[in-house]
Amino acid sequence: MEKLLIINGSPRAKRSNSGRYAEIFKTHYKGKTSEYIVASRKHEVLFEKINYYSDILFVFPLYCDSVPTILLDFLKSLSQYKSEHKPTVHVMINCGFIEPKQNFTAVEIMRLFAKQSGYPFGSILCIGSGEAILDTPFRFCVERKIRSFARSVKKGQKKFASVTMPLTKKIFVKASTNYWIKYGERNGITKMEMETMEIE
Repeated sequence: MEKLLIINGSPRAKRSNSGRYAEIFKTHYKGKTSEYIVASRKHEVLFEKINYYSDILFVFPLYCDSVPTILLDFLKSLSQYKSEHKPTVHVMINCGFIEPKQNFTAVEIMRLFAKQSGYPFGSILCIGSGEAILDTPFRFCVERKIRSFARSVKKGQKKFASVTMPLTKKIFVKASTNYWIKYGERNGITKMEMETMEIE
């Protein structure tokens, strides 16, 4: 049965940017989809249905240059689950850095998981400036890439793509710094407090 399972690996689940990217993907994917949120921790129920899917799309944010811990735990459980059918794994990763290449280590982690667990590996989309791009005039850049990515997944292709805001690193850092200063002010936190290494 040709059906895609979208797995949201963000600890913030539906309130995450990963959830927003998944929604955009669904509008462009010409096929049947189901969704699973890793934070729900109902893994066994999902694993029993894994044979019904032809493809799995993992959507998640970059955490410390890697895969979020909550998703790593899920992958460990999935790798131990014995199933007759192995869906093709696709990956869409977003990071707060402007350079999409920051996601490459996480991509290799997912590729290794697929190889060791016997899952075919399909298409990849690396998104830079993922925390910001959806709320800027550059939203069309990522939507266009996701549309193309959705076509690749539907066709069962093995393609790599990346996207970010068309800004210089200097301008991006300046804009993001201003954003976080204002964000801190709204929550009663000064720039100096945000710069400290002390954790309460």
